[in-house]
Amino acid sequence: MNTTELKGKWNQIKGKAKEQYGMTFNDDEAFSEGQYDQLVGKMQEKTGKAKEAVQKEIASW
Repeated sequence: MNTTELKGKWNQIKGKAKEQYGMTFNDDEAFSEGQYDQLVGKMQEKTGKAKEAVQKEIASW
Protein backbone atom coordinates (compact mmCIF):
# COMPACT_ATOMS: atom_id res chain seq x y z
CA MET A 1 0.00 0.00 0.00
CA ASN A 2 1.47 3.33 -1.03
CA THR A 3 0.97 6.77 0.48
CA THR A 4 -1.71 7.78 -2.03
CA GLU A 5 -3.83 4.77 -1.04
CA LEU A 6 -3.36 5.65 2.63
CA LYS A 7 -4.37 9.24 1.99
CA GLY A 8 -7.42 7.92 0.15
CA LYS A 9 -8.41 5.82 3.15
CA TRP A 10 -7.90 8.82 5.43
CA ASN A 11 -10.17 10.94 3.22
CA GLN A 12 -12.82 8.24 3.46
CA ILE A 13 -12.59 8.19 7.27
CA LYS A 14 -12.67 11.98 7.44
CA GLY A 15 -15.64 12.04 5.08
CA LYS A 16 -17.55 9.50 7.15
CA ALA A 17 -16.98 11.61 10.27
CA LYS A 18 -18.26 14.75 8.49
CA GLU A 19 -21.25 12.84 7.21
CA GLN A 20 -22.10 11.62 10.72
CA TYR A 21 -21.71 15.14 12.09
CA GLY A 22 -24.06 16.42 9.40
CA MET A 23 -26.64 13.77 10.24
CA THR A 24 -26.39 14.37 13.97
CA PHE A 25 -26.69 18.14 13.85
CA ASN A 26 -28.89 18.35 10.74
CA ASP A 27 -26.14 20.16 8.83
CA ASP A 28 -26.70 19.48 5.13
CA GLU A 29 -23.46 21.16 4.07
CA ALA A 30 -21.32 18.99 6.35
CA PHE A 31 -23.21 15.90 5.20
CA SER A 32 -22.56 16.71 1.53
CA GLU A 33 -18.90 17.52 2.18
CA GLY A 34 -18.55 14.19 3.94
CA GLN A 35 -19.97 12.29 0.99
CA TYR A 36 -17.70 14.21 -1.39
CA ASP A 37 -14.63 13.45 0.75
CA GLN A 38 -15.56 9.77 0.77
CA LEU A 39 -15.88 9.76 -3.03
CA VAL A 40 -12.51 11.46 -3.46
CA GLY A 41 -10.92 9.02 -1.01
CA LYS A 42 -12.32 5.97 -2.78
CA MET A 43 -11.13 7.24 -6.14
CA GLN A 44 -7.68 8.01 -4.70
CA GLU A 45 -7.45 4.53 -3.27
CA LYS A 46 -8.54 2.80 -6.48
CA THR A 47 -6.65 4.91 -9.03
CA GLY A 48 -3.58 5.95 -7.03
CA LYS A 49 -3.97 9.56 -8.20
CA ALA A 50 -3.34 12.61 -6.04
CA LYS A 51 -6.31 14.32 -4.38
CA GLU A 52 -6.06 17.36 -6.65
CA ALA A 53 -6.10 15.19 -9.79
CA VAL A 54 -9.16 13.33 -8.56
CA GLN A 55 -10.95 16.59 -7.71
CA LYS A 56 -10.23 17.94 -11.22
CA GLU A 57 -11.58 14.73 -12.72
CA ILE A 58 -14.78 14.96 -10.66
CA ALA A 59 -15.20 18.64 -11.59
CA SER A 60 -15.02 17.71 -15.28
CA TRP A 61 -18.05 15.44 -14.95
